[in-house]
Amino acid sequence: LEKNAPADKRDLNNTSALTLTAYLMQKDPLHLGTDAQQRYSSIAQAIANYRDKTKGGVLSSLDELKGVAEPAVLAAIQNDFFLSDFGVYQVEIVGPQVGAQLRKQAVLATTYSLAGMLIYLAFRFEWIYGVAAVVTVFHDTLITLGAFSLTNKPISLTVIAAILTLIGYSNNDTIVVFDRIRENLKLMRREKLSDIVNRSINQTLSRTILTAGLTFLTVLALFVFGGEVLHGFSFALVIGILIGTYSSIAIAAPILVAYQDWRSGRNKPPAMVPAGNGGRREKVRAKA
Repeated sequence: LEKNAPADKRDLNNTSALTLTAYLMQKDPLHLGTDAQQRYSSIAQAIANYRDKTKGGVLSSLDELKGVAEPAVLAAIQNDFFLSDFGVYQVEIVGPQVGAQLRKQAVLATTYSLAGMLIYLAFRFEWIYGVAAVVTVFHDTLITLGAFSLTNKPISLTVIAAILTLIGYSNNDTIVVFDRIRENLKLMRREKLSDIVNRSINQTLSRTILTAGLTFLTVLALFVFGGEVLHGFSFALVIGILIGTYSSIAIAAPILVAYQDWRSGRNKPPAMVPAGNGGRREKVRAKA
């Protein structure tokens, strides 16, 4: 908050290096003559850098510049500039300085959401359903982040929000397929699991395509017309919805079938085959 601004002087805290260079060339406190531009440009840039990078954009006293500019330059500045009286009420840091903190919070948020999904699906269905859903969502998140790395786009807080939104959306689509599989398991007890999963996917495919298609068109419009502020958010959703739609069908459900086949192979009883001598029979485990 700026206070006490004299009408006949300029505020050094709000003066650019270019403006300060022009002032110093006009006053020429070092009497450099025609060779003044490069020297005064260097001095003005040094003052601006010290103010913006070292002092956070606010100088409280010209004495702070004693090691930055010559006394004659400081005397000239003191005659025609003032330092505005600022009161700092709030400081917010954005950009690379919060990269480590942002990365840590993003990893924790994603981990907690995946753990919550695993517990919920294990309680609602079976633990293998939870594992399949977590693997699917992790796949969706990894591919989306890979798209950001491939296109060299920055990851901001809005992108993290989009990733968490994507996790919920992809998980919801996967639960729809799982719920139909569970219903068909009760109705088709004598059918193979692979046939039940295939029929369940076919039964929910039209709903999946319609829901994902309408959502995709919405976020695509947001990506095209939303402006720079929403560019990262909408880009993450555009990629994530495309990946999440196929992963619910092509990754989550096949994991259930693969696990069932693996478990059936482990639980096969040993087969009895004739022994080589004496008519004895020995147990040999059949291959899966």
